[in-house]
Order: sequence, then C-alpha cells, then structure tokens
Amino acid sequence: MSDQSLSLQQQVKENIERGRPMQITAGNSKLFYAHEISGEALSVKEHFGIIDYEPTELVITARCGTRLQDLESTLAEQNQMLAFEPPAYSKHATLGGCIAAGLSGPRRPFAGAVRDASLGIRMINGTGEILKFGGTVMKNVAGYDVSRLMVGSMGTLGIILDTSLKIVPRPETEITTCYELTERASISRVNKICAQAYPVSATCFDGTQLFLRLSGTESGVNKSLDMLGGETLKDATSFWKDLKNQRHSFFNSTKRIWRLSLKPATPPLEIMGEQLIEWHGAQRWLTSDQNPEIIREIINQHGGHAIIFKNAKEDDLVFHPISGILHQLHMNLKLAMDPKCMFNLYRMYEGF
Repeated sequence: MSDQSLSLQQQVKENIERGRPMQITAGNSKLFYAHEISGEALSVKEHFGIIDYEPTELVITARCGTRLQDLESTLAEQNQMLAFEPPAYSKHATLGGCIAAGLSGPRRPFAGAVRDASLGIRMINGTGEILKFGGTVMKNVAGYDVSRLMVGSMGTLGIILDTSLKIVPRPETEITTCYELTERASISRVNKICAQAYPVSATCFDGTQLFLRLSGTESGVNKSLDMLGGETLKDATSFWKDLKNQRHSFFNSTKRIWRLSLKPATPPLEIMGEQLIEWHGAQRWLTSDQNPEIIREIINQHGGHAIIFKNAKEDDLVFHPISGILHQLHMNLKLAMDPKCMFNLYRMYEGF
C-alpha cells in the first residue's frame, strides 16, 4: 500500500471525526458538470502512476491521479487504447475523474462504456476503510460488482484510489465517410447500417451531414467503404477528437447544453433548439433555453432521460429526476458506502 494511500486515508478519518464533509478534487476538468458542492477540499492528484501494465494481458492498473493523457500515451506505445474513448476536457484530466464521471466518447456503443471496461477498484469509503473490489480479470467478480457501481457516481460513494481497466488493440486503420442527409433520413440510414456487419466505430449527425467512422483491418474497412460510398473526410482524427472533448463548434453555446439518452431509432424530437446526434441516435446533444420541465416531459414520452450537461442555471435540476423505489435505492447505496454523507454531498441529487 502506497504512502499516499495511507495519507489520504488519514485525512479522511480526521475529517470524519471532525464532521467536515469533503470535496474530492484532482484535475478539476469537470467542475462544470453536475451541481456545485462545498466542503473540505481533498486533493488526490498526487496519488498518480501506473501500478501494473502487461500489454499481452490487455489490462492496466493505475492510480486515480494519473493523467489521462499519460495513461493513453503509455498504451499508444504498445498500439493499444481505452475502448470507451474517454473525453478529456483539459491536459489535467485524471483517470479517477474519468471513472467518477462515467463519460464515454464516440466509440462507446460499439466497444462498450466505462463500466464495461472496469474490472476492479480500490477505494476509501465513508468510514475511512480502504476496500478492494473485483480484480484484473472479467471472471473475478462475485456478489455485488461495486467497482462498476463507482462508475458515474461522481465521487458520492467514496474516493477511488486505483482501478484496473480492460484495454484493446488499436485498429489497423480508420476512415470516415460522410453524406448530406436530413435528420430523419440520417437516423434511418445509420440504424440500418449499424444493424449490419460493417465495422462502424462512431457516428455523428451535425444537422446537415452524417459522419460514419469505420475501424478495423485495411482490407475490411476499404471493402465496407466501397459498399457504403460517401465522401471521405479529411483530417478525421481531429474531427472525432474535437467531438469527443466537446470542442466541436456545436458546444460553443451559452444556452443549456443537454445530453439526451434515447433509443437509437427514436424519430426527430419536437424540441426547440439545435441538436447534434451521436451513437447512431442513442445520444443526442441539445442546446436550448426551453423550459427544462417541457424538455424532460418530451424525453419521458420517448422512454429516455435528460441531463443538463453544461450551463445549468442556479435552480436547475442537473440530473434526470428520480423518485419512488429508484430514489430509495440510491439513498440506501449512499448510506451503505458513506453513512455520514461526507463525500461530494449534493453533487448529483438533493439529500445525497
């Protein structure tokens, strides 16, 4: 166990004894996301470094303060990568923040989400205990898979010390093709394509054009490209990187930026504002100042949920409302992991 782990554990215990809630910090690249919180700042950015990496095993274990760009550079040297293509909003973005936010990039529907890549985790809970869950292989999980519960919890359940992730080889080649289509035609076409055996690894509709990224062997990608047609996009690497990190011009808005989760084949939405569509229709970004209750009612009618990803107003509820049994389950989980509510209180919902 590293000295830094023990130091963090001691800080947690002291804050618990003094009744001081804690705000977990590191690279602070996602402060815009979720509700603002207060509390004793507890920085984990000095707890960094790769603990174990065996390229042939396709698993890497690293500490929470490890910068994403350092982790990805190490993987790239072995021609490997994180399958879920995590967004990094600054050079300071860390692995712990990546896991806590649970955000995935353009490749997510085709290669899996952060949660799918999570194999094991070591953490400090709300009583100051250091706990370990899972391991470094897919079959090393029995009972509750707590390591995956930590994904997307926004630091409300405990401090992630280190995590083990499944990694994958980088594709031999990637080509992006694009088509001028309407929104309805784009949704229809991309869902038909994704239902077939094409090596699709990302999709995007920006309002006028559908972009389709193909990844795999050179022969397989070229054969698919011949069948699908379209115009090849130059500098596609920059296009997808900008989209992943929300540097695409669409995100340069002072209006609320919504992240909508829907069934892929959901038809165009009757909502005021501009949209950008990813994940062959399953993830839709919306810039709009329409009443949030109206937007969520429309999304509810389609069986989806809506998060205000950025530019939330002071009284906005950022995450999709939960109630009844689901709310109680969230509360029970919070109290089991953090009984005195010491970590990132109210970051996601009022009360926890």
